[in-house]
Amino acid sequence: MAVDILADEGWGRLNSDRVAARARAGKAGIYRRWPTMAALARHALSTGTLVQLPADAGSLRADLCALLTPWTRPLERMERAAASLVGPARHDADLRAGLEESLVRPLAAVVRELAAREAARGRELPHERVALLGSVLQALWWQRYSAFGSEPIRVPEVEALVADVLMPIVEPGGTTA
Repeated sequence: MAVDILADEGWGRLNSDRVAARARAGKAGIYRRWPTMAALARHALSTGTLVQLPADAGSLRADLCALLTPWTRPLERMERAAASLVGPARHDADLRAGLEESLVRPLAAVVRELAAREAARGRELPHERVALLGSVLQALWWQRYSAFGSEPIRVPEVEALVADVLMPIVEPGGTTA
């Protein structure tokens, strides 16, 4: 219920009355389980997946393109719910923790796994480059979740983003082919 409210109406419309009405439950029960709406929103984020580890596509470039393939589609329900919390999370520790648990940590884990795949292919990436790649991907994710970046992009744009922005991070001064 909370995910639907967040996705369709935003953080400002999430309240115990709406949740109770949709869940056909009493407000007291909701508050016993989640003492604040931020705690409920944090829990709601934990029920879905925002970052998927793509299947091994054979190269880092292809893996990154696969990771960003969802960006060629409109935001899904869980993504819209998370997006509604990005601004308010600046002022609320529970919301920040929810985004940390549902987006930041999983994305960092995926980036580490993609780097491990690349190492298994015979090319060890420097730790600081992997960290920078993760930071840039996280910034791009926040942009996608903002009001100014929520529109899907085309596959050629994903490919250009990977080739022109992400690959040079891990191959500074080298070729990106």
